[in-house]
Parts: sequence; C-alpha cells; structure tokens
Amino acid sequence: MDYSKYFSADVPSFLRSPVREIFRKVDLSAICSFAGGYPAACTFPLADIPGLTERVLAKYGTKALQYGATQGVPELRELIASRYGVPVSQVQITTSSQQGIDVCSRVFLDPGDVVLASNPVYLGALQSFKAYRADVRDIPSGDASDGYLSGGGQAPKFIYVIPDFNNPTGKTLTLTERERLVALARELDCLIVEDSPYRELRYSGEAVPTIRSMAPERTLQLGSFSKIFAPGFRLGWIIGPEPLLEQIYVCKQCLDLCPPVLDQYLAAEFLGSGLLDANLQKTIAEYRRRRDLMVSLLEKYMPAGVTWTYPEGGLFLWLTLPPAVDTVALYDRALAAGVAYVAGSFFYTDGSHRNTMRLNFSFVDEAKMEPGIRLLVSLLGGNQVPDC
Repeated sequence: MDYSKYFSADVPSFLRSPVREIFRKVDLSAICSFAGGYPAACTFPLADIPGLTERVLAKYGTKALQYGATQGVPELRELIASRYGVPVSQVQITTSSQQGIDVCSRVFLDPGDVVLASNPVYLGALQSFKAYRADVRDIPSGDASDGYLSGGGQAPKFIYVIPDFNNPTGKTLTLTERERLVALARELDCLIVEDSPYRELRYSGEAVPTIRSMAPERTLQLGSFSKIFAPGFRLGWIIGPEPLLEQIYVCKQCLDLCPPVLDQYLAAEFLGSGLLDANLQKTIAEYRRRRDLMVSLLEKYMPAGVTWTYPEGGLFLWLTLPPAVDTVALYDRALAAGVAYVAGSFFYTDGSHRNTMRLNFSFVDEAKMEPGIRLLVSLLGGNQVPDC
C-alpha cells in the first residue's frame, strides 16, 4: 500500500536528526559517545527526588496529578519570574525548551518566511524551522547599517541565536556582537529568539548581559530545566512580551493542553528550596573538570592542523580539521570502531564544512574519554589504538 498520498505537504521538509539516528542504532553505554547533548547522569539530584515528591504530594495532593493551566502552574512561574527579574505575566512554561523553539516557529512562520541564524545552527532549531518550510539564512555580518533590506534581503520574522556557549560551536557572543544583533533586529523590525539552555552553566570568564535585557520589547528568551535539573522532566520556559506570549498560550492549548503538572511542582520545590543552586554548583564543577580534561586530551593527541574551540561553559567543543578530512564519510567507520561524534555539516543549512565535528564532553564517562579521543585520532590517520 502506498501511504505517501496521506502525508501533508510539510512532511518532505522534515529533517532527520543524525544524533537521534545514532541512539536508534547503538547502545550508548557500549561505545565512546561524544555525539549527544546529554547531561552527565551524576549531576541528576537522584537522592533529592523521593523527598521532593513526598513534599509535593503532601502540599498539593491530587492537584499535582490533575490537569493544570496552559501557562504553567503559578508556583513555578512565580519562582522563574523572581529568578530572572520579570513579571509573572511574562513567563510561559513549556514542555521542554525544544517545544519553545517549535511553538515560536508555529506561531510566527509561514512557508517561505525568513529566519536569520548564525551558521552553524543548532540542529533541533533547524529541524523546526524547516518543518514549517521557513527559509533559513545567515545573519548578515558587519553593522546593521550595511543595509540588509536595501541589498535585496527579505525581511525576516525573527533572528534565532544561542548567545551563550552555542550549540554546536561552544562559542559565546561578545557584548559588541550582541549589541550589533539588537541593532540589526531593530533596523529590520523583527523579533529575536534568544535560546539560552546553557547560560547557567558557566565554568570560566565573565557573564555577558542577555539579549533580552538589551531588547525586551522584541525578544523571546527560552530557558530549560534539562541541563540544570534533569531532561526527563521535559520542562522549559519562555520569557517575553505579553502580546507574544498570549498567542503562544493559545497555540499551546492545541499542542499539549498544559505542561506536565507533577513535574512542574517538583521543579518548583527544587528551585524554591535552594536545592537547584546547590546542585548547580556541583554540576559546574563536574563539567569544568570534564571540559578541561577533553581539551588537555585534544592538545595531547590531535595532529597538527586540527583546531578547536575552548568554551567558557555549556556542553560542546567544535573541531575544525584539515580540508581533506570528510567527517561525514568517516562516520560509519568511526561508529563501527566504537566512537561517535556529530559531523559538523549537519548544522549548516547548505551541508557544507564537512571537515568539522561537534564533540560533547558532558556525557561520556571520564574513564572512556582518553581511549575515545585516541581512537578518534587513529581514525584521522594516527596509529590504531584499542577501542573503549
């Protein structure tokens, strides 16, 4: 039976995630995986969960198991509003920050609309934009006065950016770069979607003001509990102007009715009790050590001609290899040998830069990190070493 005739016109625009395809094929515990953006399981507050659950059920009873408000439970919204210095009316809870990206796409994009993003682009965002048949283009370089529109560029609906510890590159926008981006958005009269799932995970350097603080009237800032609590709760939030959130609120009614209620109360108890900040300190120390270990291993083993970013936070490093290296062509051999990465070309709208790769340092066991890097180096032309 031919099922193709039943699919919508959007289906051909869906992009497969190479990361998710890896998870379908292999047992992550059996290989050295630098591929996914998984947090380290040791950062999950496992010992706190039973007590949190007991307190939530004692405090809220069956309310914690019932449907809730589409905007999110008031207790969690109030805590997020207080933490980030905004009115409660400017906080919308989402079922993961990925839903935040998707609901922004759903609310603001028509087929053919332009989204400006910095290449390389977070793959999950690229999947969402393409699913709504948007035209994803590079953010124009230089000052806003370069005249993007007068040069024939179509006015974008929004600019998408991860300014802190970018996924995939690990880079952070400077204050000057953020000011330039805000100026461009004002010149083009478009919105900014500031995706900030990693901002709380800073290991070195000084914090840079958020884009939302510079342009609150046109910025939707996305946050996530996945990297600072646990991804299994599937909770995120959007902070933004009330007229924009009102349409997102209506849209979410047909998506999931409301975010997971019990999970929200657990997150509220975790945040309000101070446990989140205490756990965050431990998480930062853990990831700083893992970042530094990976960088030291790259310095020790990578051949000449390979460069990488040194992120001040987040979960990823970005490697640039000699032009002759094709990380897409190399991938199946690497996976068969027992090491996984994500080829950098998947993050580019045109599939270019096949000599790049993203490495995650948060998930892999530290004991596997050195064998994994050595194995990766051997596949790039060094001496063969045992796998993990």
